[in-house]
Amino acid sequence: MKIIPAIDLIKGKTVRLEQGEYDRELSYDISPVEAARKWMDMGAELIHVVDLDGAKEGFPFNLPVIKEIVSSVAVPVEVGGGFRTIADIEQALDLGVMRVVVGSRAFEDKDFAKECIADFGDKVIFSVDVKGLKPSIRGWKETVDMDVCVMLEEFRFSGANEIIYTDIASDGMLSGPNIEELERVLDAVDIKIISAGGVKTVEDIRQLKNLEPKGLTGAIIGRALYEGTIDLKEAIDAGKEDNTLS
Repeated sequence: MKIIPAIDLIKGKTVRLEQGEYDRELSYDISPVEAARKWMDMGAELIHVVDLDGAKEGFPFNLPVIKEIVSSVAVPVEVGGGFRTIADIEQALDLGVMRVVVGSRAFEDKDFAKECIADFGDKVIFSVDVKGLKPSIRGWKETVDMDVCVMLEEFRFSGANEIIYTDIASDGMLSGPNIEELERVLDAVDIKIISAGGVKTVEDIRQLKNLEPKGLTGAIIGRALYEGTIDLKEAIDAGKEDNTLS
């Protein structure tokens, strides 16, 4: 199971939001580039960058910073937040980003989702942000009255085989991942999932690791790394362990 450190951006600075609320912003002294280099040096194989301004405004906002991150590390970088057109995706890929995370537009426009897969293949990954097992879109400001499993099935029919699944209730809260909800979704839909939200300790990683046979392929970690409740090297090692909790 891959452990993926996150860097969230607002106006070029490293931040975290509690439950996706922009008025509950946590700022960190480390710059995005410094954070990327630190996580690379600690063994990260992939770095997850979120343009929170972009998610809110509907178009990529922090591309200059993203370009600087990409050019400063020797590991792949994926980026999401506001990518709602083919041109925006191409622009990010031209900067050297490994893949682009697409959320709201892929859900709202099935033809666009299919076009993304047809044009970019695994250079695009769809994301699902969930509140009470219902999808949330447009920077987490709108909740859709639909079971998230239906949304995931639509993504699968569009050609996606892996998605990023964020539990909004636990995101940025250091409350632990919602294992029960993740297991329900993994059992219901034949699609691989990268989990985001709630990880605080190495024990959380070990519990997520138990879901790997069901299709959990990775875990994105943010606030816990910046506040020191988890060590990235230990988390990566736990993700590679053969033994899991019973």
